[in-house]
Amino acid sequence: MRKVLAEPQLRRAELAFLLSCAADSAFTVTLSVVAFLDGGAAAVGLVGVIRMLPAAVGTPFFTALADRYRRERVLVAGSVVRGVAIVYAAAILEAGGPVPAIYALAVPATIASTVFRPAHSALLPSLCRTASQLTSANVVRGLLESLATLSGPAMVGVLLSGNDATVAFAATAGLSLGAAAALLGLGYEAPPRPAPSEGPRLARDTAAGVRAVAGNLDLRLLFGLGFAQTFVRGALNVFVVIVALELLHTGESGAAALFAAVGAGGLLGSFGVALLAGSRRLGWWLAIALVLWGAPIAAVAAVPTVPVVLALLAVVGLGNAIIDVPLFTLPVRLAPDAVLARAFGVFESLVALGVALGSAVTPLLITLVGLRGALVATGLVLPVLAAVALRRLRSLDGRLQVRDAEIQLLRTTPMFALLPVPTIEHLASSLRRHRLPAGTVVFRQGDVADTFYFVDQGEAEVIGDAEVVATIAHGDFFGEIALLHDVPRTATVRARTDLSVLEIERHEFLDAVSGYRGSSDAASAVVARHLANFSPGRVRL
Repeated sequence: MRKVLAEPQLRRAELAFLLSCAADSAFTVTLSVVAFLDGGAAAVGLVGVIRMLPAAVGTPFFTALADRYRRERVLVAGSVVRGVAIVYAAAILEAGGPVPAIYALAVPATIASTVFRPAHSALLPSLCRTASQLTSANVVRGLLESLATLSGPAMVGVLLSGNDATVAFAATAGLSLGAAAALLGLGYEAPPRPAPSEGPRLARDTAAGVRAVAGNLDLRLLFGLGFAQTFVRGALNVFVVIVALELLHTGESGAAALFAAVGAGGLLGSFGVALLAGSRRLGWWLAIALVLWGAPIAAVAAVPTVPVVLALLAVVGLGNAIIDVPLFTLPVRLAPDAVLARAFGVFESLVALGVALGSAVTPLLITLVGLRGALVATGLVLPVLAAVALRRLRSLDGRLQVRDAEIQLLRTTPMFALLPVPTIEHLASSLRRHRLPAGTVVFRQGDVADTFYFVDQGEAEVIGDAEVVATIAHGDFFGEIALLHDVPRTATVRARTDLSVLEIERHEFLDAVSGYRGSSDAASAVVARHLANFSPGRVRL
């Protein structure tokens, strides 16, 4: 909390997320109740499909805009679209208009909602400087989502008990517009974007995001597990209403109470989840969260009493509080910032598809095996998948721990110290280790420059005009002068002992350093100092 509250821009981004999530959960509950009263369980499932399938198709295209333009502007636009759509839904309901028209307005509202999360997930890393700060931001975001999952349905429950759904829709619209207001004027240094003259090409940009996910085995694993979790979430949206009305006989406000129990459990659990901020085993915690998400749903069938069901759904909320931390932190460490919003857009599309399938399949499953059988079958899906994926998740944890050490080395360099998380992660992933025996020449004075170097182990000599001018060792770097000034190498570097260096290709180095003002200024200062002191025995390059 301290890491987030200390940064004004992070505070505003997190507030916007809280309001957006509260609007989303409030809208889901209100719409589900309206649908159930209109056509029963089948209508609830149908509305889930109507909402989510267009969102699943449209989200990757619209999130491409968040990689083309400033991400907070995309978030503001989406929040306004959702708020206006819900206002119109409230007006139709108040006027006694056709309920299918409300279902139709749920489509743009849901698309705007599903675009919000990936664009926000791509925005947060640009507001953070370390992976630990990003993890903290995602932990706080999970806490706020749990608070929203509690407060949104709780608000709807109160409003439904004394009014019709029109007032609940109006309050939901206000939350969405509040999220837009929180993001207006957000100040930060945005990552470099393509020149405006190129114009957005949604099909091409969307395909690039899909390729980024499809070509990365780790992203496919994470997003696949996320898809399975959201399938169960879609089923739970149906289960909660039917369990409340037909199994527990608690009425409409009882359905809101069951939804709120998920939020309450997540809210309480989020304080413990804060311990994940320093964890290097997020893959392991993802597996635990999957078990906590699924097993309690299966257990509802065994003891269908109000206190027990509320407690079990609170455990689901705890699993939800945990699961978002790895699912929205690990992809930032695996996908380049240039396609990050689109990668999250692919994930959000899978989320929407999963919710739609879960909503559509559950009424059929209840018809086939009964409510209790459907609860057991659905609840066991995630624990089984967690057991199957555990080995690969632990392997991912191990590989990222190695990268953490490389990032720590990069951060010691003034040029890289201020880079946002996605850029430094991408640099670390592009590092190549090269071992050279003593006496080997790394490059010669006058050579064409194509690489930047860190010394990891051993020592090297810097030779200018046939004279040794410096000795460099672990933690030192060299090669930046020629790259930044686009000139031949200004000196020869030769291994004095057996040498291990980490290399960064020219374009990776220049993209990182020149893309951010702080890094560019630091690089210019380093080069100026080196050139001013370039004489025998006085400088370490």
